[in-house]
Amino acid sequence: MAARRVVITGLGVISSLGRNVSEFRDSLRSGCCGIRPIETVDCSALRFKNGAQVWGYDPAAYFDPKASALLDRFAQFAVVAAREAVAGAGIEWTPQLRSTAAVIVGSSTGGQTTEDTAFWDVYRLGKPRISPFTIPLIMNNAGASAISIEWGLMGPAYTVSTACSSANHAIGQAFWMIRGGITDLALTGGSEAPFSFGCLKAWEALRVVSKETCRPFSSDRQGMVLGEGGAILVLESLESARARGAAILGEIVGFGMSSDASHLTQPSAEGEAAAIRAALHDAGLKPGLVGYINAHGTATEANDVTETAAIRSVFGSHTDRLAVSSTKSMHGHALGAAGALEAIATVLALREGVLPPTVNFTTPDPRCDLDVVPNQARAADVEFALSNSFAFGGLNAVLAFRRPE
Repeated sequence: MAARRVVITGLGVISSLGRNVSEFRDSLRSGCCGIRPIETVDCSALRFKNGAQVWGYDPAAYFDPKASALLDRFAQFAVVAAREAVAGAGIEWTPQLRSTAAVIVGSSTGGQTTEDTAFWDVYRLGKPRISPFTIPLIMNNAGASAISIEWGLMGPAYTVSTACSSANHAIGQAFWMIRGGITDLALTGGSEAPFSFGCLKAWEALRVVSKETCRPFSSDRQGMVLGEGGAILVLESLESARARGAAILGEIVGFGMSSDASHLTQPSAEGEAAAIRAALHDAGLKPGLVGYINAHGTATEANDVTETAAIRSVFGSHTDRLAVSSTKSMHGHALGAAGALEAIATVLALREGVLPPTVNFTTPDPRCDLDVVPNQARAADVEFALSNSFAFGGLNAVLAFRRPE
């Protein structure tokens, strides 16, 4: 079978920038920053107080009490985003489609809220018993399983957990499965809810979280800011989408992966560049055709300099004509969901001709000599774009997108 083109026909988002794609898009365009004081955790004993949460989230708005009790916050985000994506795609779930549709979702930390509560009950309160649903709530695949159950989908369904690259790895694998003829349609993306006291304490120990806000590529950046949320894309073959008259929102044209094979926490420009080159090769794209990159852009000292070096090593002099922005400056670093949020931001940028900015940008760092679209969105006619995800453990995943025809 010849390789098939893979298009995007549905998008769903819940994040600090909005509860749906429309709100998310408007926030990106206006340069809205979703970073505020954390509202669900007492941060008085933490060095940092800010995060990018789904503000005022109430499970009762989306689930009945019995259903929400069986889903950790991160899994709820996956289902909420999937519902919007499926509705937007206008899918008719025939028995044949239910039997073959794939569900591939990324998550780095799984049910942190549930896990933290259980540990508190056992170790601090000395309770002899905890909920029998603790394991099903904690497990990283709870989001993928809940999506599968929601529509009775019986095709390939699993979770990818590769830290901050989880969603990009998930989307890339879904793309390859459709391109290769394994399935005609997939729900894919990522979800995360890392705001528990124990998880925040663990991030505090790494000394990479900013006490203030997220300033990617700025000389005065102080580190990342944690985020949460869910983002799901409906991918399907071009033939399938055309046959049912679906609106095509964008196209995935390539996916590349690499491992730094060097250090658990320090990134490697060579490893990152290898993933970028792999994505370009997979897409059959020459570097000069790329007009925009949604950067990993965490605002840590090591990442931004290393990512700049990786981009320059691949694109050479064309780098000076590239727009490279970090939407983490707005929606925070949502870990296993980050790549999915950024994939949707990239799809929207290509489709609507508006590049999202890097907000909170102050003074340029000469080591990060990129056009970072500082502080204000920019109209631009771009056909091809990349979205970078580079994870702890040296696991890199890059997606290549094309605007809809």
